[in-house]
Amino acid sequence: MPSSPIDRVGPLRRVAPALVLAALAGACSSGPAPTTYDLSAPTSRISGSSGVQVLVAEPAALQTLSTQQIIVKDASGAISFLGGGQWADNLPRLIQTRLINTFENASQIRGVSRPSSGAVADVQLISELRSFEIATPSNEAVVEISVKIVNDSNGRIVNGRIFRARAPVASVDAANAARGLDEALSVAMLDIVRWVSGSRLPRREDPAATASTLPGGEERRNTAGTPPA
Repeated sequence: MPSSPIDRVGPLRRVAPALVLAALAGACSSGPAPTTYDLSAPTSRISGSSGVQVLVAEPAALQTLSTQQIIVKDASGAISFLGGGQWADNLPRLIQTRLINTFENASQIRGVSRPSSGAVADVQLISELRSFEIATPSNEAVVEISVKIVNDSNGRIVNGRIFRARAPVASVDAANAARGLDEALSVAMLDIVRWVSGSRLPRREDPAATASTLPGGEERRNTAGTPPA
């Protein structure tokens, strides 16, 4: 038997809210996609610590900084997110990558990598991203990073320092904000590389350094109190 109009109303009423939500979601997503901005790694040459291997950990950060959003902070401390732009990756992860790149570009340190690489290192850089925002009404890009050098063999802190940098911003929009923050970060990263490269850093004992070679190409290891074979 054909269903009556009343029978058909119920299903239509149940579907209607879903259709409305889908339409609203489509309207919200129809706006222009934000422009994506990257950070650069400077290339100035810095001497020192040529035989050291360093691991660079991802900086710790509060939730507001652990995003791709570009942050604006006013004089009262109120935080807002700048529309129209975003970073190319989660900000702490992006800064970790660019700091590694800066070490590779600017220093004579033998090896630089991230902890997840599995590399054996002499020291590890542990950091915290404290500020990475546009300050208003002064219209300045503000970067502040706390960095500690940690002995990777015993976990002891060798040294620590806070790095700060500022750069003027022509106007508070995504393009100028990204440019100013990139400039300030480049100054801070070069200061970090210069500081690490000029520090007296502990080194893991190289097992090969205690081995000597016998005639015929055989190796022997001189251990205190143990005569060579």
